[in-house]
Amino acid sequence: MNALNELSQLSYALDTFYFLICGALVMWMAAGFSMLEAGLVRSKNTAEILTKNIALFAIACTMYLVVGYAIMYSSDAGGVLPRLGMLIGAENSLDTILAGGDDAPYYAQRADFFFQVVFVATAMSIVSGAVAERMKLWAFLAFTVIMTGLIYPVSGYWTWGGGWLNKLGYFDYAGSGIVHLAGASAALAGVLVLGPRKGKYSKDGAIFAIPGANLPLATLGMFILWMGWLGFNGGSELKISDVVSANNVAQVFSNTNAAAAGGVIAALLLAKLWFRKTDLTMVLNGAIAGLVSITADPLSPTVLGATLIGAVGGVLVIVAIVTLDKLQLDDPVGAISAHGVVGIWGVLAVPLFNADANVSSQLVGILAISGWVFSASLIVWLALKAIMGIRVSEEEEYSGVDLAECGLEAYPEFSSSRK
Repeated sequence: MNALNELSQLSYALDTFYFLICGALVMWMAAGFSMLEAGLVRSKNTAEILTKNIALFAIACTMYLVVGYAIMYSSDAGGVLPRLGMLIGAENSLDTILAGGDDAPYYAQRADFFFQVVFVATAMSIVSGAVAERMKLWAFLAFTVIMTGLIYPVSGYWTWGGGWLNKLGYFDYAGSGIVHLAGASAALAGVLVLGPRKGKYSKDGAIFAIPGANLPLATLGMFILWMGWLGFNGGSELKISDVVSANNVAQVFSNTNAAAAGGVIAALLLAKLWFRKTDLTMVLNGAIAGLVSITADPLSPTVLGATLIGAVGGVLVIVAIVTLDKLQLDDPVGAISAHGVVGIWGVLAVPLFNADANVSSQLVGILAISGWVFSASLIVWLALKAIMGIRVSEEEEYSGVDLAECGLEAYPEFSSSRK
């Protein structure tokens, strides 16, 4: 075998391995979302939200395998309507690799599937926290089937699958819009249909805080997300086996970390100035906002530029959380603000440092992704409400959805229901 073929095989192996490791880091984010959400809900709802997170991950993996991946990647370039398909096809790259041609693939298709499927689960995890503490478990899981098998793959085809938004010039390196805004749009539709938790708002418009039960757990979740995000953004370079790609990965890692730090610092300062207190929950969302902000383009900015982009996200998330509360849109974990409002900022920030992107294409992408996901999700939520109901009873909400939906409690030794 000649040296060219040997080099091609080595590059293929290295890039595939890197892709898989980054996918594993993104999978670790599922634990981060689980811990963050479990810490920000009341103790009587902890077991149910953990059940939702592990179940949604399994459903997302299965639905994306069965139909989602084929919808997202098996259609014509530049199109609007993807073709329906099933499964992910055979791995037929070996002969091309051995030939060493310019068209040789640089990673295994199965690695691409694994990396993409954990992104789908991430989008669905955003919905979980926003509808926490009052939604029926099985209604949520039914929505998960449609979201991960159809809704997300359609807009994914428009963008990463080579569809019309990609042809238009929409730029979204790792998914501020494609993943995070999509998840937040589905969450917003669910919150509108579901309504707020009992006792959150009074008839005269007063807002009552409902504190989470375990802030150390929420903080652990945030740090897990921060770490996993390095794979989320770093893996989106797609390869690492040449000097340019390796340098790009290093830049992406540095910018991702810097943006998160900028989000935290901005949230710290604004919370102190606005509330006269350093609210930990706002700081946690500041970190996530910084990460979401830079995800649309973690490569082009300088490290200082990434820090500033993240800082703007840290400010926006606090303003958005307060504004949604005033509108009586009850989001227990701030998911719509951190992933939706800040996701829009991340997409719009791309042209600031990337000459290949333009504001008009980015705006069209924002409207198309949010419009499609919100509209389709709203239809599904309303259908589920009519067919099976999506909200637990007042008595079940008061007692906690752990007992109503799971028949057990996360912290039974502290339960007032035990005699």
